[in-house]
Amino acid sequence: MRVLVLGSGVIGTTSAWYLRQAGFEVTVIDRQPGPALETSFANAGQLSFGYTSPWAAPGVPKKAIGWLFEKHAPLAIKPGMDLAQYRWLWQMLRNCTHERYAINKARMVRMSEYSRDCLNELRAQIGIEFEGRDLGTTQLFRTQQQLDASAQDIEILAQYGVPYEVLDRAGIIQAEPALAHVDGLVGALRLPRDQTGDCQLFTRRLAQMAADAGVEFRYDQDISGLEFDGDRITGVRIGGRLETADRFVVALGSYSPQMVAPLGMRLPVYPLKGYSLTLPITDPAMAPTSTILDESYKVAVTRFDNRIRVGGMAEVAGFDLSLSQRRRETLELVVRDLYPKGGDLAKADFWTGLRPATPDGTPVIGATPFRNLYVNTGHGTLGWTMACGSGRYLADLMSARQPQIST
Repeated sequence: MRVLVLGSGVIGTTSAWYLRQAGFEVTVIDRQPGPALETSFANAGQLSFGYTSPWAAPGVPKKAIGWLFEKHAPLAIKPGMDLAQYRWLWQMLRNCTHERYAINKARMVRMSEYSRDCLNELRAQIGIEFEGRDLGTTQLFRTQQQLDASAQDIEILAQYGVPYEVLDRAGIIQAEPALAHVDGLVGALRLPRDQTGDCQLFTRRLAQMAADAGVEFRYDQDISGLEFDGDRITGVRIGGRLETADRFVVALGSYSPQMVAPLGMRLPVYPLKGYSLTLPITDPAMAPTSTILDESYKVAVTRFDNRIRVGGMAEVAGFDLSLSQRRRETLELVVRDLYPKGGDLAKADFWTGLRPATPDGTPVIGATPFRNLYVNTGHGTLGWTMACGSGRYLADLMSARQPQIST
């Protein structure tokens, strides 16, 4: 049975891998000249299995008002003429209650923990390397209010058996010795089973392994739309030709809603723009040991082999891919505060990407009203974290196997 997967980011590529392992004949189609050249290219590098949290959280609506006047605010909203933007924002606000946050975070933690198991199994199976580290995430709190607010997250972690540690200043320095010079840290939440790694490197290498296993990758393809007859997709329009298959998977990130809208489908996915810097390490002892998340700025600082990746923040600004100097200054501010001697900011590469986010933070994976069309999108800031679990879950559904988790 032939499956066409649209998209060769980390979600499309892991989907293709697991579908091939399930026995499908798989072809991946992408508009870029290679895999992971859009949202998966330079993300924050965190595999945040335990840290997993939705942006829609209690207190966010009130904070958002204050953030409008802050230069280094973690969230920015740029209103436009796009009705989908307002619909998405309204739905997000409705999820900013304690009850909805607990439900959404629990669903996300289930998928993330499952994805951790799938990634670990994959690494053992094929030996894939991606500058990964298994040294945990340290979420830094600069105020007592932030530390107190972590209590609800801790309750959910405990419910699902996710190991965690609440650290004082001494514990922070033990986990991340280079932070010994930083004042004003009141505490931290450490997730020891979290990991790190270069998402683009992982995706590129997995794509090569998938190709060796029989998956066909076609790049530089102009995907113009899906054709249908009744409740069945008949093909995908690529350039001037119609490419047919038995089944189709849309894994186009933020562009997934545009692909399925002509079919009468509305996916609750909207781009959440993020930024990153990648800089060479100058002093390994003054660089991160693993990865930290600065709760005040929503910025992650992650150690690769010889590089530091600094990424985060969120802008609700449509499909704008321009690089904001103000956002660069925020990333640089965090680096100078936490790891001023760790890397060379003068040699940093600045990047932006569009994360496909849902209002409640949970991804959209599975069947559609069309009996041979499936979707795998909406992972927001956690596509790298949830990729293997999402791909395995989708392959199980399409193989009529019972998935190992419920979403």
